[in-house]
Amino acid sequence: MADGIEVQITGIESLKQKLNEVNYDLKRKGGRAALRKAGNVIVNQIKSNALRLDDPQTARSIADNAALRWNGRLFKQTGNPGFRIGILQGAKLKKNPSLAADAPTPHWRLLEFGTEKMSPKPLVRAAATSRMQEVIATFTTEYEKSIDRALRRARRNGGGT
Repeated sequence: MADGIEVQITGIESLKQKLNEVNYDLKRKGGRAALRKAGNVIVNQIKSNALRLDDPQTARSIADNAALRWNGRLFKQTGNPGFRIGILQGAKLKKNPSLAADAPTPHWRLLEFGTEKMSPKPLVRAAATSRMQEVIATFTTEYEKSIDRALRRARRNGGGT
């Protein structure tokens, strides 16, 4: 069993040089914003998938419950920024549930994973796998933009980072 994974990034010397010039706080803030924009690509795909599968006759909408949330636990434990992407509102309905558009939609799990009598129609997993290249491209461009902004700001303010 491997004790760890070592990754070596090659071919992006300009980005590595910029990362060395920017302090830790700016890296973290820019990384979080870039991750959020990249995650929104998946959330938008989930919403479009949900609109295809949602029953327009019912008041509840799976698309309205698709969300992106900051993962504070992961950040506190490891220091790595992360977001959770999924459908809000839990797995069980309360007594007298609301029928509003953003009301709980526990039935999304039945669509996503299927039952023994119904084949699965994935909407969350399909969104993540189908848009992965766009997510990576969005993250890299947004992160590079934020680092460039931080470097310009640092140079304008007297060379400090």
